[in-house]
Amino acid sequence: MSERIILTDLDEQMQEAVADTRQRVAELHAELPRWGLVVWTAGNVSERGVVDRGDGPVKTDLFVIKPSGVSYDELTADTMVVCTLDGEKIDDGTPASLTPSSDTAAHAYVYRHRGDVGGVVHTHSPYATAWAARREPIPCALTMMGDEFGGDIPIGPFALIGDDSIGRGIVETLEGSRSPAVLMANHGPFTVGKDARDAVKAAVMCEEVARTMSIAEQLGEVKPIPADMVDRLNDRYQHVYGQH
Repeated sequence: MSERIILTDLDEQMQEAVADTRQRVAELHAELPRWGLVVWTAGNVSERGVVDRGDGPVKTDLFVIKPSGVSYDELTADTMVVCTLDGEKIDDGTPASLTPSSDTAAHAYVYRHRGDVGGVVHTHSPYATAWAARREPIPCALTMMGDEFGGDIPIGPFALIGDDSIGRGIVETLEGSRSPAVLMANHGPFTVGKDARDAVKAAVMCEEVARTMSIAEQLGEVKPIPADMVDRLNDRYQHVYGQH
């Protein structure tokens, strides 16, 4: 193991980047219970830090994540935990007893192997997790799915919490997929994004389409959208929709 990083030894720009990331991640955690994606202390949001030294924003080798087993009502910027891309907590001024989320190794693996990812979210949202329990992908039968996910929301392998097995499953399952979400078998959804806010949005959208598709399946046969139409939907949403 490399020598432990001490936050106060980092330069001023890095310290400011960490402080900004901690604040954002703390605030974004409030979105999970707000949208009914978590209960009690389950779930987590993380974001990889970004620093700009004059040549544009560059991702740092640190990320911020929720502490393990702490109530959402108690989460503040000061309780967020800072980790290296190996998932090791740095000496960031938080108490030694405040350990990072049990999913930290999974988040760290994603950051190490997906340089385009700046945010990761995990929830146990009911409908998406129900599909994960069935070990079935959510079929792309809604224009919203074509827009946001570019196809089916895939199912990932079963993996135990504690090491980087879940992270490996996320990366391998999303390889070649346009989906920012994966349903880890018998566990629940993980989402990725360019930053934490983007990943939270994907988690909200994942639960919404999982709920709608669950209802649709009860009504009868689901009619998937043809692949060429999904391509057109996704291209419009990613490049035309919204403000640019």
